[in-house]
Amino acid sequence: MLTDAEIIQLREELESSRNPLFFYDDDPDGLCSFLLLYRMHHEGRGVIVKTAPKITLQFFHKVEENTPDKIFVLDVPLMDQEFVDKVKAPIFWIDHHQPQTLQKVHYFNPCIKHPEEYTPTTRLAYQLSVNPNDLWLATIGCLGDWHMPDFMDEFVQKYPHLLPKKVDLEDAVYTQPIGKLVRIFSFLLKGPTSDVNKCVKVLTRIKTPDEILQQTTSPGKYLYKHFEKVNQNYTPLIEEAKKKAGKDKLLLFFYTEQKWSFTSDLANELSTLYPQKVILIARQKSGEMKCSLRSRKPISGALEKALVGIDGYGGGHPLACGAVIKEHDWERFLEQFNEGIKLIK
Repeated sequence: MLTDAEIIQLREELESSRNPLFFYDDDPDGLCSFLLLYRMHHEGRGVIVKTAPKITLQFFHKVEENTPDKIFVLDVPLMDQEFVDKVKAPIFWIDHHQPQTLQKVHYFNPCIKHPEEYTPTTRLAYQLSVNPNDLWLATIGCLGDWHMPDFMDEFVQKYPHLLPKKVDLEDAVYTQPIGKLVRIFSFLLKGPTSDVNKCVKVLTRIKTPDEILQQTTSPGKYLYKHFEKVNQNYTPLIEEAKKKAGKDKLLLFFYTEQKWSFTSDLANELSTLYPQKVILIARQKSGEMKCSLRSRKPISGALEKALVGIDGYGGGHPLACGAVIKEHDWERFLEQFNEGIKLIK
């Protein structure tokens, strides 16, 4: 969690900013982190980091277009120093992945002092906003990052129709109405960037979760319709992926380039269905294999070893990682990863 001093500092920076630019990861945790901070003052603009979990020079044109006075980076695990060096505005980076070391960045990551702590960026953002009207957003972001937040009793009391009682994480995400909202938020980030940006803009104006789930307003109906469209593409993929669950320790499923990426969604659901397996989902796109990995036992070490000598990169949390591998090294990476997971007991 953020310290009291960090909370005071970040609130002051947000309040004094007149044109902030928010870079955020393209998952429910990143999206909800942005929504929570944006709704504090309704200033600035958000930019989704979609191509890879990393801010590189290719995002500098967004800085030039918006001329921000401050930049806030949310839930993005990696950032290039050359991007930082070129930006004139101060950068405030709030994250919970493996700590990074960059110069000229105001970095806020609880893992620096508490490596075993797992606190989604959404939870850190809610420390800053503390708006009870946004409790549902904070809950969606935490559950979407596979974390049961410490305020669930409060959520159950306020939204019993979304979660009638406190249950375990898997039950909340896959059988309860709040879990459907988690999937909706994930699927709102799928598709062409123009469509996604429109959905996010609509989300900034949504006041209650029922607007979406019950489609009680025009904006809510718009978002639900987008979700249904994306869900039609996800359903056949998850059914196909289930067929790959054999006797091997590794459940490997990859698919070719589509309009939407479902690697993390597939990995999360398959990990719930097959908790004894290591899950590796890969999407083949533009000469690369974009991967999501899940396991009930730490796999980050196996991934790190598998990347040795490989044209690619990756990382993340002990039980949930991401990687991008060049196609010409894919088979070699798989061989090394398979060797690595043999040591997991």
